[in-house]
Amino acid sequence: MKKNVIVGQSGGPTAVINASLYGVIIEGMAHEEIGRVYGMINGIEGFMSGNYMDLTNDLTQEELELLKLTPAAYLGSCRYKLPDDLSSPFYPALFEKFRAMEIGYFFYIGGNDSMDTVSKLSRYASHHKSSIKFIGIPKTIDNDLIHTDHTPGFGSAAKYVADTVREIVLDSCVYQQKSVTIVELMGRHAGWLTAASSLARKFEGDNPVLIYLPEAAFEFEQFADDVEKALSKKSSVIVCISEGISDANGKFICEYADEVRTDTFGHKMLTGSGKMLENFVRNRFGVKVRSIELNVNQRCSGMLASATDIEEAVAAGREGIKASLNGATGIMIAFRRISDSPYQIQCVTVDVNKVCNKEKLFPSHWICDHGTNVTEDFLIYALPLIQGEPDRIIKDGRPLYLYRA
Repeated sequence: MKKNVIVGQSGGPTAVINASLYGVIIEGMAHEEIGRVYGMINGIEGFMSGNYMDLTNDLTQEELELLKLTPAAYLGSCRYKLPDDLSSPFYPALFEKFRAMEIGYFFYIGGNDSMDTVSKLSRYASHHKSSIKFIGIPKTIDNDLIHTDHTPGFGSAAKYVADTVREIVLDSCVYQQKSVTIVELMGRHAGWLTAASSLARKFEGDNPVLIYLPEAAFEFEQFADDVEKALSKKSSVIVCISEGISDANGKFICEYADEVRTDTFGHKMLTGSGKMLENFVRNRFGVKVRSIELNVNQRCSGMLASATDIEEAVAAGREGIKASLNGATGIMIAFRRISDSPYQIQCVTVDVNKVCNKEKLFPSHWICDHGTNVTEDFLIYALPLIQGEPDRIIKDGRPLYLYRA
């Protein structure tokens, strides 16, 4: 008997999370063993409230092609933490919904917390002898999932950061007076995205001249010394920082200015590091200074998406279907890099229990110049991920995206 697929999206969106959804739908529709592909509206949380759609019948082929190029989460997202106690009544209620819909394959597209969801559901299924296959499809602009070379979403976000910082550099140098521009980028504990600002440079010594990642302790007096030296060489200094930079004691720099809040997973909601350093530089040096927070643009810019990133995201979704049909469950699709030149990866599967609730930090040996720069090794790693322009569909000068009614 044919079984149905259910797929959801969770956590922060990316420019290519819908490309993975596209991969799941297209590959799912290509196999006779699969009946329908359902989509959870707003993830597990929405599904438990009865919100889902039939992706097999509700989307035309033309709409599917638009979906692949549409940023953000078409199905909607959630940040819903499943109960740690697998004896919670939540689980039998959820699995009863699966039974009623004849679900045989479950896919969750997301980051670390989403892989935690896949882990819990697969463990519950194993304990209760359920035949449903649970597969994690990775996504995160933070690039902090372990056991994978990189994650879908990072390449496009890195491209956005590199291109935007390059334009900020051009804008900042039009005046002759001394100035400092501080660009705050996403990254709570992992500095991958901030490191991508190094891709904005056109030559050695070009802006951004200072890059600060969460993996290296931040010290105000050392920062002042770094800025002073940079200003002695350049009239315009661009500084790129991760939102999560912290001092040697682990105190976030933004906490010096204001008290931070926490989200439903207990993560500190960080903002204001750039503004904090803007005021510090203004008071210390008396030069023209501004801070820029790129914010959600880093994850939602479809117009700067990387073609490589899109195609790899599609491949992750397709491989998830193939793995589940081969009997895999409790796994995440991962990328293994085979070659840098020419760049080549292959999709593999990894135990989701070895991925969830862990974090891949930026390698310390790729941080140099006393924590203010990154090495050439990172450029070799990251450059292939931002390559290529997708065949965007443009109408009246604007991109066409797929909207859910």
